[in-house]
Amino acid sequence: MLKVILRFFNLVVLTLLALSFFSFILIYLFPGDPLTNLSGIANPNPQQLEILNQTYHRDSAFLIQYWYYLIDLFSGNWGLSVSSGLSLADEVARTLPASIELSTYALILSFIIGLPLGFLAGLRHHKTTDYALLSASVLGYSIPVFWLAMLLILGFSLQLGWFPLSGRISLLYEVPRISGFMFLDIIWSDIDNKSEVILDAFRHLILPTLSIAAFTTTVTLRIMRRSIIETLNSEYIQAAVARGLTSRQIIMKHALKNALMPILPILAMQFTTLLTNAMIVEVIFSWPGIGNWLIQAIYQRDYPAIRVGMLAVSTLVVMFTMTIDLLLRLIDPKKSKVERVAI
Repeated sequence: MLKVILRFFNLVVLTLLALSFFSFILIYLFPGDPLTNLSGIANPNPQQLEILNQTYHRDSAFLIQYWYYLIDLFSGNWGLSVSSGLSLADEVARTLPASIELSTYALILSFIIGLPLGFLAGLRHHKTTDYALLSASVLGYSIPVFWLAMLLILGFSLQLGWFPLSGRISLLYEVPRISGFMFLDIIWSDIDNKSEVILDAFRHLILPTLSIAAFTTTVTLRIMRRSIIETLNSEYIQAAVARGLTSRQIIMKHALKNALMPILPILAMQFTTLLTNAMIVEVIFSWPGIGNWLIQAIYQRDYPAIRVGMLAVSTLVVMFTMTIDLLLRLIDPKKSKVERVAI
């Protein structure tokens, strides 16, 4: 077990070092002078140029500059946004929880819908119910996320007026920022009419969540269906049938548990896909997440914000993926690798 933990630790460290080095050299790959990209000063005078060279250690060797960059990262000195002048560490801390919250709720919704439907399709495979669910899953898998989001806005916001068009909460309510997660902040705060505020936040959450959960729901459905079919055709299920067990006993005591075990790791990995799709949907719904913030940084050519934002998202994805993989190996050390289920 210790050997597995050390191996994963080394892998995480090497991966994060590679990501940090890539983010470091990005400033040299952007068009224009690196000092101008870092500081936002287009034509620095000699005094400003000397200060900038000292600040970013441009007189040192390339690897020495990277070493100072690592020191700044670990110390929380991520620089300032060129467009807003605010600390990039504070900007990431403000926007990242909104993206994580949206992705988490979409993942939960995908499990709630996709697992039962996949289970039903697997039990009724090669029948009308199975074909109907597979057809719906193909449709949901094929629709682009941004197009689905705009269709939901057109139908449920503009035409029916059931849900808000954009934002995370109505401007009528002011929720103090405590954790960055909206529902937790509402519960922990001392504001009045918490039930109304929670309802308003929930209404703002529905359309963005549905937009990014559609794709993952279809993937969950197809994985669950395939796993159920393989489990029902296994030898121990046939032995249970031979012993005279009822269909309900076979499904609830044997098939369901064994069908879920190999697919849970794959479903957990869908969080990274959800986070990527959430960054697209955030722009459409004006959701104050890191995806929307990064797009605005690209429009404004805020190069320090772009490289720090990309590094933050990449680090989150790597840490989440590695943590899930490590936990699965620790739970079942006999597995040399995570099993993959065909879709």
